[in-house]
Amino acid sequence: MSQNKAQLENWCYLACLLEATARKPGNVHPGVSFPDLTYVDFLRSAQAIAPLLPQSEPGRVGETILNCITATRDVSASNSNLGMVLLLAPLLAVPTEQTISAGIDSVLEGLSVTDARLVYEAIRVACPGGLGETETQDISDEPTGTLREVMALAAERDAVAREYASGFEITLQTAVPALQEFWNESSDWETAVIRLQLQLMADCPDTLIARKCGIAEAEEAARRARETLQAEDFEGGLQALDHWLRETGNRRNPGTTADLIVAALFVALRDGFIKPPAPATIREKVPPP
Repeated sequence: MSQNKAQLENWCYLACLLEATARKPGNVHPGVSFPDLTYVDFLRSAQAIAPLLPQSEPGRVGETILNCITATRDVSASNSNLGMVLLLAPLLAVPTEQTISAGIDSVLEGLSVTDARLVYEAIRVACPGGLGETETQDISDEPTGTLREVMALAAERDAVAREYASGFEITLQTAVPALQEFWNESSDWETAVIRLQLQLMADCPDTLIARKCGIAEAEEAARRARETLQAEDFEGGLQALDHWLRETGNRRNPGTTADLIVAALFVALRDGFIKPPAPATIREKVPPP
């Protein structure tokens, strides 16, 4: 493996690991599981996709996504990473001599109908919850538009799809600058990731919550996240938000926000906006063989 690809693999895994390990309100982390999803699932999934994502390049984005989701299915029975794979694959396709912000539009414009077909297959393999049905380009049909075109049709109801339509506007214009600020201000990386979650939830109401519970619930989650970010008793606010998000099981899980955090962490690591934390500060629980 070339040095570039080895480094990309490391950044992919580290982005997934930091997101999963941070004790974020409403999400799975080392101390909290969902009935069908655990922290170990996220670790195993990250280990499965990290070596595959550096294979992404123009013309192979859809193939890379399908390969990643198929590999994930071999290690986890649940959908643990569809959203983050959908975000990471085009980011990894940007040539390493370019920054993500300079190269992502060209990658997105080059996406094809074949990419869309392979991604539809990947989504059917992952079987995510809360998709519903649409009148055009439904996931149960075969796509007739390019991957960017079909993603644009879902942009209003799904933030991951919106990134394809907008040139990764949330990731590049909101998430990465906020992460860099929090990374520099916070005493540890976990606090920076948690604050990023709150900022994203506040600015971009989580679309997984909206699909499962309705837009009013997503906007209420955004309001509570904003209050928590500004609270004098930050730890107390986090506990209250976490309690509210878990009141209905995992229906209020801010899962799309988590996917955006992974994308932001990868971009920030890859393009040098943040320095990787010391390995000793990451409480990784290695799954059994």
